Amino acid sequence: SNVDRTVSGEVPEEPVVSKNSGILFEKRLIERHILDYGKCPITGEPLTLDDIVPIKTGKIVKPRPVQAASIPGMLGMFQIEWDGLMLSNFALEQQLHTARQELSHALYQHDAACRVIARLKKERDEARALLAQAERQIPMSVSLQNAVNPAAISNGKRAAEDDEMGSDGKRIRPGISSSIISELTDCNTALSQQRKKRQIPSTLAPVDAVERYSQITVNPLHRTNKPGILSLDIQYTKDIIASAGADSNVVVFDRPSGQVLSTLSGHSKKVTSVKFVAEGEIVVSGSADKTVRVWQGSEDGNYECRQILKDHTAEVQAVTIHATNRYFVTASLDHTWCFYDLASGLCLTQVEDTSGSSDGYTSAAFHPDGLILGTGTSEALVKIWDVKSQANVARFDGHVGAVTAISFSENGYFLATAAQDGVKLWDLRKLRNFRTFTPYDENIPTQSVEFDHSGSYLALGGSDIRVYQVANVKSEWNCIKTFPDLSGTGKVTSVKFGPDAKYIAVGSMDRQLRIFGLPNEDHPSES
Repeated sequence: SNVDRTVSGEVPEEPVVSKNSGILFEKRLIERHILDYGKCPITGEPLTLDDIVPIKTGKIVKPRPVQAASIPGMLGMFQIEWDGLMLSNFALEQQLHTARQELSHALYQHDAACRVIARLKKERDEARALLAQAERQIPMSVSLQNAVNPAAISNGKRAAEDDEMGSDGKRIRPGISSSIISELTDCNTALSQQRKKRQIPSTLAPVDAVERYSQITVNPLHRTNKPGILSLDIQYTKDIIASAGADSNVVVFDRPSGQVLSTLSGHSKKVTSVKFVAEGEIVVSGSADKTVRVWQGSEDGNYECRQILKDHTAEVQAVTIHATNRYFVTASLDHTWCFYDLASGLCLTQVEDTSGSSDGYTSAAFHPDGLILGTGTSEALVKIWDVKSQANVARFDGHVGAVTAISFSENGYFLATAAQDGVKLWDLRKLRNFRTFTPYDENIPTQSVEFDHSGSYLALGGSDIRVYQVANVKSEWNCIKTFPDLSGTGKVTSVKFGPDAKYIAVGSMDRQLRIFGLPNEDHPSES
């Protein structure tokens, strides 16, 4: 039969046959195919126009297919076409279903892979942290084995070098870089030169004024159910006061107006220490919840928590800001102190005392020139550190009980420390204790001690508040004023001098901030 079923599926009008394969085609269709592809559509062999031979057929009318001759036949054809169409539609739907299943499986695998990656990253970070901790502890144990005389300062230096060796390639504690050390040194040079020329400001409150101070305002800053102010700081240019509460809040208080500007909530346990940075736009707080928080102030006076630092493993007891206002130190009962970069919140170094004593830190303060750090321990020791090398360069003993407070005078060479047995004054030039105040009996610790900014007065707090006039090493330091503890708790925790010693701010174990000063002078907020 000369039916060309190959290309068109119809009876050919001009049949031709391929010489090579003997297959029958419709002439116009095969010619077009050869021009387009140059090969046989069936066998795929090369094919040219010369390879096809026309076939002579009788010029008779082409017969219709038998089915098309009757209506039932045509219905049958339609039925077959319809069935074919339905079958192909079914096949397409099956393919779509399979593709959908494959896609959902691929998405599920991708999701699972993401979860695995996240878990591995977390495990990697934990492993890094453990490694860093191990590296901190290894040099410590090495230096402990090497230690012959634990109290020798030279050994403290050797231990510090050991620690640096151990921290090689340690990402988490990059160390204090040489550029930071030169920044600290420049700051120290500038400040210590000014210190030699410094004079007592004419605006300073005179002794006879301080003798007449009395309580002028009382402000309840903290919650009733957990009373207690554990630390105060005053920002002099704005005259705002930050108070750290046993209720786990820090309150920023505007003294001239008597208004609370902001309550900083976030710590989960009592706040032990609080400090303003520079103009008071940043507040740093340390807490018994083992964390340090950095709070950023905004135009409207509110503070938002910017960073939560979790480098300590026990209660943070003290925060102190470096004179550059770009670095700060925290000290903790975990036996370490940390040196931080304020902008990034990165702990640059965490220093453990490698001389064998395992007491925690209960107080800390930068020397006003910023190259020396003073720390007080729970075992009655005062340790002086060189910030550049993190070496323990001196230690003072003689106190009884934890050293609760530490204050450097702005003259640069007096240091006052407070403990269970009272206050001791140290001369940093001779490294010796030249005076001791024992205001209370042995059961009442002195909780707070502070020089005023001019270095003319020294205040201490325990079961009352006492103000001394600063003299020199040889002369007697007179107690010029004693204020009773008006909180009734018998525990004054924090005493701070206001600008030019024009007032004294006092925190006790009740929730009230008390201001002592001259009545009716520059104090609109009478309580």
